[in-house]
Amino acid sequence: MSAAHNERLALACALAAVLAWSTVATGFKLGLRVLQPLQLLWLGALISLAFFASMLLTTGRWRALSELGARDWLRVAGLGLLNPFLYYFILFEAYDRLPAQIAQPLNYTWAIVLAILAVPILRQPLTRRTLLGIVVSYAGVVVLLAQGRFDGMARVDTLGVVLAVSSTLVWALYWLANVRLKIDALALMTGSFAVGAPAVGLACAAIEGLPAIDARALGYGAWVGLIEMGVTFVLWQTAMRRTAHAGRIAQLIFLSPFLSLVLIDRVLGEAVSASSVAGLGLIVAGLLIARR
Repeated sequence: MSAAHNERLALACALAAVLAWSTVATGFKLGLRVLQPLQLLWLGALISLAFFASMLLTTGRWRALSELGARDWLRVAGLGLLNPFLYYFILFEAYDRLPAQIAQPLNYTWAIVLAILAVPILRQPLTRRTLLGIVVSYAGVVVLLAQGRFDGMARVDTLGVVLAVSSTLVWALYWLANVRLKIDALALMTGSFAVGAPAVGLACAAIEGLPAIDARALGYGAWVGLIEMGVTFVLWQTAMRRTAHAGRIAQLIFLSPFLSLVLIDRVLGEAVSASSVAGLGLIVAGLLIARR
């Protein structure tokens, strides 16, 4: 084993990230019971910015941020408006309108949207296997939204569905915009959140009003800022750097949505339907087919 590779550490970090990500759908819904979407996002973005900045300083990688030119900063600023601002604003609005067992699997189709957009933007070919994966995943979306009804779609918030699907488009565009950037990942996240967090704060003050800062609000903000955006980023980056089998480790991410359904049922109190499980199963099957 190479000195740079540590498969046990990589596996431990990847599993920790997967377990943490499994909690976020439940955390979103609980947080949205006491905070408005922009309020929750603002607190989460501030805490995440503080985390990334501290990591940048403690690891000595702050020079990567100070060496960025004007053009690089424009790109970082644009990415900050996509994530955390636009992406999470749309996503939290979707979670505010939909049951978590519907919002979470819909958001998970971003990888399929990425495969579709990569055709015109990156000029990557759409193979038969990828096309099959797309069909299977969106068949899962139909099953998910039908919720066991064979005479049409179940009664779900239409705008919530549109928002959840739109979030996948924003997230896919965000990752496609990252493809050609040669910027240190931690510096990029710090710079993006340094732009995105104030933008969220301004929107929050103008639309919903800034939240009252108390222990409960800060707790949910930390759940979003650290578990969804911060600590898991570092864990996953560490796993990818320390493994010699990145593709094998990356497959673990597909455990997250199923573990999430368990928490949605047990902690959040939503009775997860068989249609939600079947729909998510098809979505993940389609993603696995497309990845191969």
